[in-house]
Amino acid sequence: MEFGIYSFGDMYRDPSTGAAMNVGKRLRQAVEQIVLADQAGLTFFGVGERHVPEFAISSPTTVLAAAASLTTQIRLTSAVTVLSAEDPVRVYQQFATLDQLSGGRAEIIAGRGSFTEAFALFGAPLADYDELFDEKLSMLLAVDANEEVSWSGKYHAPLDHARVLPRAQGTADRPGHLPIWVGTGGNQRSSIRIGALGLPIVYGIIGGDTASFAPLVQLYRQAGASRGHDAASLKVGISATGLILDDGQQAKRELYPHFMSVINQRFGERSDADQHAFYDQAAAPAGALFVGSPNEVVDKILRVHDTFGNLRIGMQLDFGGIDPALTNRSIELLATEVIPKVNAALA
Repeated sequence: MEFGIYSFGDMYRDPSTGAAMNVGKRLRQAVEQIVLADQAGLTFFGVGERHVPEFAISSPTTVLAAAASLTTQIRLTSAVTVLSAEDPVRVYQQFATLDQLSGGRAEIIAGRGSFTEAFALFGAPLADYDELFDEKLSMLLAVDANEEVSWSGKYHAPLDHARVLPRAQGTADRPGHLPIWVGTGGNQRSSIRIGALGLPIVYGIIGGDTASFAPLVQLYRQAGASRGHDAASLKVGISATGLILDDGQQAKRELYPHFMSVINQRFGERSDADQHAFYDQAAAPAGALFVGSPNEVVDKILRVHDTFGNLRIGMQLDFGGIDPALTNRSIELLATEVIPKVNAALA
């Protein structure tokens, strides 16, 4: 199994004091946390993109590039690149540049985007949500496959033997190519499509029972196998919110106001009783939140492993703008207590 962190640079006001955060300070904190995760030995750090005031990061490659020269081992990935609102050629160039800067540590998680502000901002037709993503993903894969590209499509000007530079350094098993994952939610069509392409998949789990994603993973693996893709290439990842502290009850208390403040803003206010019931379900052993003591999080990871098998787990440990000191402690505990115990249990 592989473990990492992801962040959007959350800048929500403190739910208790109403205090706002500074953009520059928040960006520097993100880079510092990438460095900490690298020093702790985590596999990857993902940086997401949003284009609204509650988030500091709109340009993941800029933040990742800032961290590239300060780190040595950790893989640097988007989480996600809203490909539907991007130029695939430019996306490839940006990440190939990052890959060269970092010595072959760049990755892309491409996605449609759970939020739609990027479509209006960059002039992408929201009405063509699925078709737009499918075409741009195909183009990104074509650019990654060959330095010289000929291409025609509905949403991009034709390319005629165009050279796309620089090229990625790549990994030991695929030199010259970028690892490209695809992020998705609970969508059957996406699972089948991504499996048929033989691409690694990442499921964003926001709520509910983690086991509810098992049928989607099965569809993904079946679609990949039916197209002749090697099982080793059909990698599965999940992204979920978490907080790991020495005292599990403290972790749950600390995360609660930040988590519910964001949920209420996105989905509407709930009564106090409903908020606590929703949160308790999400924090329960079968729920989507990886929150608690190291041992509680170990148990949840092993439960997820029993359902999905080997996978890559990414945790957002700064959800809602939680205290960076708590995020940093979570990173340390993930590396020093959670991962060793998981590995020992699975050995």
